[in-house]
Amino acid sequence: MSDATQSDSSHEYDPRESHAFPDDRLNRVLAFVDDDPEITTYLEAQNVNPVTRKGYNDHGTKHIEIVRNRALRLYELLKRGDVEFNGAADQGLDEADESVIVALAATLHDIGHVVHRDSHAYYSIPLAADILDRILPEFYDAEDAVRVKGEVLHAILCHHTEEDPLTTEAGVIRVADGLDMEHGRSRLPYERGGRGINTLSSQAIDTVRLQEGEDAPVLVEIEMRNAAGVYQVDNLLKEKLHKSGIEDDVHIVALNSSGDGNDALVERIEL
Repeated sequence: MSDATQSDSSHEYDPRESHAFPDDRLNRVLAFVDDDPEITTYLEAQNVNPVTRKGYNDHGTKHIEIVRNRALRLYELLKRGDVEFNGAADQGLDEADESVIVALAATLHDIGHVVHRDSHAYYSIPLAADILDRILPEFYDAEDAVRVKGEVLHAILCHHTEEDPLTTEAGVIRVADGLDMEHGRSRLPYERGGRGINTLSSQAIDTVRLQEGEDAPVLVEIEMRNAAGVYQVDNLLKEKLHKSGIEDDVHIVALNSSGDGNDALVERIEL
């Protein structure tokens, strides 16, 4: 899939350029994952059902890249804000495994789309489990591999289901998934005639920026070009943030930059 499917994410957080992680475990895992042909093929194939067959927004390679970058950016900002992560800790794993869990869950959370768009989070579980069984022994002994696998699968399951996240790592994946909303994400379905609310509302989102906040560890600033973006923010993202476990740690501000006609009625939304 072309990178043009979504907006440019070159400004996004790249863990391999960060000094936030003294342990290089995350870097080694990401290098392995990014060079794995099975995973690469899944990320391409998982876009066929949602985009080609159902006309939904992108759920392929670029979506995964953006979600993973934003998940790791959320992780970094939350850690800076002294937010406690309990997934790895509850399992007796190292602190360095927190970011590994986040990165792997972000990478594999949507592969269930190769089966069907509907209930895709549940289909992702067995597919991701098989991949994790192959990857994790490269970096962990048998016991730790099982524990990391369980935490990754928990985060995958909770990204788009009624099950509430029980860990901060899972909450990060849930919210990061909702933060991929810029207009580039709906380019393909829009060009093919898709005019559903998901497509139109994401066409209205210009930029999403994550930075340190004043009243919360994370400030998410969203710039809308018209009021249609309200659906992305007040419905989809709000639902992702609800019961994520990090709702008190993330402050979301969406601004309507158009100021034209009725759009001026929706100037600012805060979550």
